[in-house]
Amino acid sequence: MGFADQRFNVNLSILFTELPLLERPAAAAAAGFTAVELWWPWVDSPTPEQSELDALKKAIEDAGVRLTGLNFYAGQLPGPDRGALSLPGEESERFRANIDVAADFARSLGCTALNALYGNRVEGVDPAEQDALALENLVLAARAADRIGAALLVETLNRPESPRYPLVSAPAGIAVVDRVNEATGLGNARFLMDLYHLSMNGEDLQQVIAAYADRTGHVQIADNPGRGAPGTGTLPLEELLDQLAEAGYEGFVGLEYKPGDRPSAEAFDWLPAAARAAR
Repeated sequence: MGFADQRFNVNLSILFTELPLLERPAAAAAAGFTAVELWWPWVDSPTPEQSELDALKKAIEDAGVRLTGLNFYAGQLPGPDRGALSLPGEESERFRANIDVAADFARSLGCTALNALYGNRVEGVDPAEQDALALENLVLAARAADRIGAALLVETLNRPESPRYPLVSAPAGIAVVDRVNEATGLGNARFLMDLYHLSMNGEDLQQVIAAYADRTGHVQIADNPGRGAPGTGTLPLEELLDQLAEAGYEGFVGLEYKPGDRPSAEAFDWLPAAARAAR
C-alpha cells in the first residue's frame, strides 16, 4: 500500500489560488488530478447569481474533473470566520439561505459530500444557545444533503489556529455527528477527519483512526508543522492513510495543504503522476 493506492482530490480553495477561480479546475486536471473539492467560493454571498454558479459548473465540467466535496457557506474563509451555522442573527440566516443553493449546485455536479463548519463562539452569547441553533441548522443541512444523496460532514479544527471554534477534538466532532443523526434519523451525518487539525491538537492519530474510521465520511491531509505537502513536516501520512484503508475507509483524501513559495503545480512531487487520477 502507500500513497499510490489512495483516492486523492485537490482542494481548489487552498491550492491553485494563484489562479482565478474558474481557471483552477483545468489547472488541477493539467497536474493529473480528476477530482477536486472547494470551500464555498463566494465568501460574501450565500446566494450568488445563477450565472456565477453556471460559470463554475462549466469550468469544472470543461476541465473533465469531478467535484467530490463542497462546503456550505462559512463566512470569510479564509479569513476570520470558521462557519456561520451557530452564529445567532444574520449569519445563521445566511447559512440557511445557502443550504438549498449549495445542495442543488452539488447535485448538478454529482457531488455527494457537503461540509458544514460549525462557527466560532460569540462573546456574550450562551454556548448552549449557540449549540441549540447549530443543531437546528445542521438538521436542515442534513435533510438537504439527504435529498441529493449526499453526506453531511462535521469538521473539527485546531485550537492554536481557531481558538474560538468549539470543535477542537475528534470526540467533540463525533458528538455533534451523533446528535444530528439522532435528531434526523437519517444517518447521513459523518465525521470529516482532518489529520492536520487533529495533529495540531496533539491527538493520537492512530487511536483516532481506530476509533472513528467507520464514522468518517471524508479525510483531509496536510503535513505538520507548516501545513505543507506530505514530506515537508513530520507526520507519517502514508502510514496513517494505510491504516485508514485497512480500517475500511474507501473515500477520497482531500489535499488541503499550502503549496509554499512555489506554484501549486509544483507542489505534488511527492505523488507520482500516474497515481493522481482518482479511481
